[in-house]
Amino acid sequence: MSLSKYITYRFLYILNKATGLTFFIIAMLCYKTTNAQNKPEFNGQVSAFGNYAPDNTYDGLLGGRYIPELQYNIGLDSTKNIDFEASANIYGTAIFDLFDESETDGDIDPYRIWGRYTGEQFEFRVGLQKIDFGSATILRPLQWFNQIDPRDPLQLTNGVYGALLRYYFLNNANIWVWGLYGNEKTRGFDALESYKDHPEFGGRVQSPLSKGEIALTYHHRTATNTAIEQIPENKFAIDGKWDVEVGLWFEASHTNSTKNIGDLTNQTLINGGIDYTFGIGNGLNVVTEHLVSTFDEKAFEFSNNAHITAATLSYPLGFFDNLSAVTYYSWETEDFSFFLNFEHQFKHFTGYFMPYYNPEQQQGIAQNELIYTSSGPGLRLMLVYNH
Repeated sequence: MSLSKYITYRFLYILNKATGLTFFIIAMLCYKTTNAQNKPEFNGQVSAFGNYAPDNTYDGLLGGRYIPELQYNIGLDSTKNIDFEASANIYGTAIFDLFDESETDGDIDPYRIWGRYTGEQFEFRVGLQKIDFGSATILRPLQWFNQIDPRDPLQLTNGVYGALLRYYFLNNANIWVWGLYGNEKTRGFDALESYKDHPEFGGRVQSPLSKGEIALTYHHRTATNTAIEQIPENKFAIDGKWDVEVGLWFEASHTNSTKNIGDLTNQTLINGGIDYTFGIGNGLNVVTEHLVSTFDEKAFEFSNNAHITAATLSYPLGFFDNLSAVTYYSWETEDFSFFLNFEHQFKHFTGYFMPYYNPEQQQGIAQNELIYTSSGPGLRLMLVYNH
């Protein structure tokens, strides 16, 4: 057996062990029937990282992650395709005090496992997948199904189990319809976890408008907390984006719980943003957003307001180097966060040098459980290899 075939079979075995799903059988059948026109593609991403944050109980962190990915495509005709993707999150970390104790963690989790059927103007995808939409880039009211942290250069996020149908009209309008099941973790600005044994469903309609686009979105889920097992919840949103002399956008969402759970009964989030690339040197791109959020017992009462302003800056130093920064400021707590990232492309690797400062209570920016975030000053180093 060739090395590439052995690696593929071994990856499928690990993936099946981690998920217990029948995608193993599907992928094996695809692999068995491979011909010159349809070959599986096996690639992946390896990352090694270290973190030092002296203000934390454990000031040091060392870790590694491997995300192997198997893709397979079946071309039915010139416009229709069936394709599969399966990937795993294989990771290990160690947090430690330089002069005391340490803790380790590691596991193999499914990362993406989906099958997709695409036509000339539609796409249907089912399985563990990433669902992402909206106009904002930093403080995102519409981050309903992922945990993408704008400070993470790899943009890692857990997926959701479900089915997604998208249809694209010839005038660039599009419709999304989805149904989810078996998801329980919080996502984005969720105050409560989802009730795993109840399905979620929703949809989105997006249409061109002048020099941009506007969209309406709805989602229903059942939330849960320690006091009430099942709390039906409805999310409504509107967002738009326009490209004029500058980029302009807004996102607004409202979440209503059908049961009274105090100040968490209603949540309203309103975001406005602007971006522009200044003609300085190689081009300095600046993005600024402001988020107004409120949690109230009565809808639109705005009695518990919070204001957060955030900005990102990106400047290409050269063909192999880039400098970027993410900052945000909470007007209520007067907390300031700063994250600087220097990226260098080596011949086979990408290196990241990331000094930062985070307050104890981090608000506004989605915090991804795949990425270790710590308070106070710190330094993070990372090497990434894609094969």
